[in-house]
Amino acid sequence: MPSNTAKTRSKARAAARLAAVQALYQQEMEGTPLPKLLTEFHQHRLGAVIEDVEYAEADANFFDDLVTGVDARREEIDALVSAKLSEGWSIERLDKPMRQILRAGAYELIARADVPTGAVINEYLDVTDAFYDRREKGFVNGLLDAVAKEARK
Repeated sequence: MPSNTAKTRSKARAAARLAAVQALYQQEMEGTPLPKLLTEFHQHRLGAVIEDVEYAEADANFFDDLVTGVDARREEIDALVSAKLSEGWSIERLDKPMRQILRAGAYELIARADVPTGAVINEYLDVTDAFYDRREKGFVNGLLDAVAKEARK
């Protein structure tokens, strides 16, 4: 059975992943500069209480790595994800939340070898649940699995 420390860390990373997808979405929608975006999330979102809902304390360093990593490697990530889409599809054709889920998941598969492949995919399936129904989970699962096979040879 995992220790309380491991469980707390796991929950904090899960919260960081969800917050990272939200931050990346906001960045795409509003063009918020990265430093301002990170500051806003640190001050007002990570571990906050919004409309009487208390959000889990997020691993701020992990959040920062995901958001800055996706931002820095967006072209590489988009090319990798686009290569795994069906013919005639591009990452731009996907809706904005889906793009951010796939970008964050692909970044983690590329850059965070310390996180097991299965954990990355399962975590982003949980994030997908926050935005979509069952059908989209299958899409995310298949696409991130394909990215993992290439990124983690």
